Amino acid sequence: MIKTPDLIRGATILALITAAISGTNTFLAKFALNSFSSPVAYTTLKNALVAIALVGILLALKKRHELSQLSKRQILTLLAVGLIGGAIPFVLFFTGLTMTSATSAALIHKTLFIWVAIMAVPLLKERVSVLQWLGIIALFGANLLIGGFKGFEFNIGELMILGATLMWSVENVLAKKLLTDLSAITVSGARMIIGSAALIVYLLVTEGLPNLTAVSGAEWGWTLLTSALLLGYVITWYSALKRAPATYVATLLVLATLVTNVLSAIFITHKFTWPQAVAAALFVGGASLTVLLAFRSRQTLTLQPSIEQQQMK
Repeated sequence: MIKTPDLIRGATILALITAAISGTNTFLAKFALNSFSSPVAYTTLKNALVAIALVGILLALKKRHELSQLSKRQILTLLAVGLIGGAIPFVLFFTGLTMTSATSAALIHKTLFIWVAIMAVPLLKERVSVLQWLGIIALFGANLLIGGFKGFEFNIGELMILGATLMWSVENVLAKKLLTDLSAITVSGARMIIGSAALIVYLLVTEGLPNLTAVSGAEWGWTLLTSALLLGYVITWYSALKRAPATYVATLLVLATLVTNVLSAIFITHKFTWPQAVAAALFVGGASLTVLLAFRSRQTLTLQPSIEQQQMK
């Protein structure tokens, strides 16, 4: 067992960047979807562009040796991550997003940290202190305060987004296990490449592949913008997840809801209400408590060394 405060510091920065990207992407995705007749076609095209970029990154970083050393269990787990994280939930999420608001989608998606905590404690043997639970409760309260139950319609779209969130929670646990021995770029690459291949097959069976020459300049613009954000999201997210407990990283991702809410207040509603201000204070307070405890707690800073870290000694 080794103490790794530098890893936690890096994970904190990366998780906060991920939250900013996620909140922005959720806000923009609603506009991007309005430009496409098929949410699945949009998702497939966007994810395929990210997969192509990750193939280039994997080749540039010369990860061929790491890939050749994969065990059968790692290969099967990577396949599961690709399907559970990079394919099925994207169909559910972006189809559901066409049926509900970006704020409601963000609220549901950002319950991910709760499901991750529920699974990470028994499956990853992660521990969450009483004070850490207080930080989690503050963030959950902020989530509810922003939209509240009045903001939900309890329709099929919201249920689809919840299903996607639960699948991404499972993906986080699987990915955390893989990241003990594999690099973040390898796991994120597998997620998007395998997931994109599965989405293409799904699209072929259900709707048929879109005619790329018929995609307008505006549609390409939205696709390229959200693809770039998704690429940044998966790289920073897996890099953070490699450095710190899944519960900690997922908790900081909740701040994405605040980002989405602020963008909505600026560009859509043109107002920032008192409940939103209180929610923002809860977000900042809960996240600050979580980070403070992470740096002070030996339990959080003590992680099993990965093979890469052992080789560095």
